[in-house]
Amino acid sequence: MKIPPLKIGDLVAKVPIIQGGMGVGVSLSNLASAVANEGGIGVISGVQIGFKEKDFKSDNDTANVRSLIKEIRNARKLSPKGILGVNMLSAVNNYKEMVKAAVKEKIDLVISGAGLPKNLPELIKGSDTKIAPIVSSGKAASIIAKVWDRKYKYLPDAVIVEGPLAGGHLGFSLEQLNAVKPPSLSDLVKEVIESLKPFMEKYKRDIPVIAAGGIYSGKDIAKYLNIGASGVQMATRFVATEECDAHINFKKAYISANEEDIQIIKSPVGMPGRAIRNAFVRSIEEKRLKVKKCYNCLKPCDPATTPYCISDALIRSVEGDIENGLVFVGTNAYRMTKITTVNKLMEELVEETKEYLNI
Repeated sequence: MKIPPLKIGDLVAKVPIIQGGMGVGVSLSNLASAVANEGGIGVISGVQIGFKEKDFKSDNDTANVRSLIKEIRNARKLSPKGILGVNMLSAVNNYKEMVKAAVKEKIDLVISGAGLPKNLPELIKGSDTKIAPIVSSGKAASIIAKVWDRKYKYLPDAVIVEGPLAGGHLGFSLEQLNAVKPPSLSDLVKEVIESLKPFMEKYKRDIPVIAAGGIYSGKDIAKYLNIGASGVQMATRFVATEECDAHINFKKAYISANEEDIQIIKSPVGMPGRAIRNAFVRSIEEKRLKVKKCYNCLKPCDPATTPYCISDALIRSVEGDIENGLVFVGTNAYRMTKITTVNKLMEELVEETKEYLNI
């Protein structure tokens, strides 16, 4: 028995797993290429990707574009035949320049979250690059499809549905996350599939829907494939791998975390986020932080009122200062107990999926 491949247009991933983009600097060319070489889709996070560049603080936009190009080229060198993507936040100020740079480098897939990327089809026009928005509801999926259909006669090549158990920024309100019965990813996947049916019928083609957020095991993968998803996106599991681009301390923070250490925090961008409780999170709660330098990187962020600089917080953690940085994490991170390799992890996930898949 074989797992059905993930087909996004003419891209065919033999393993229906997209490795989620993790910024700042957690998923770069090393991790993305390793996943791509195992038959999945490897994803580079474009968020503040230029943090190692000398002019990062003085010319943030240029540093990020330059570094993105470097990482894409290195990933392609390490995985010449694999499927590679980039994850871009539509809320960043130089979104267009970043997407255009990725397209010029012939990236296979652009995944876009943190807002509705209404003009994304315009940025990939004339290329073979596929585009996949991240949504958290059927309504959002329908709005994007409707706008793209009307303005560009173009539909999403895939749609990623991210539920409330994901790591990092979440597309839900605090009330939804803290509800007795928060939104169910299973229900959201079915809702998004239903919302896209009119567009699929109009264009007579499929729009693969990808389930994301809190997916941990092959049993989880099989569950979502069985309810109609074409694949899954997973991020947290890939942090505790040798190939992950983050500092070893960052990886150890994941495998050392207990369930009670993982909590919802308030982000300066106006969205809740899920992170590991540490000294930095406590200082957020006590409002003891000051912004010393603004990178002018995010549209919703106002340096005059923001409680802390999320860029600096994420950079500190990915470079190893896990007590004084922000460690974004998925709900199930506490279940991990060791650092493995991408090869072993992918093999494990494939075997488990086969075991639970009803085909």
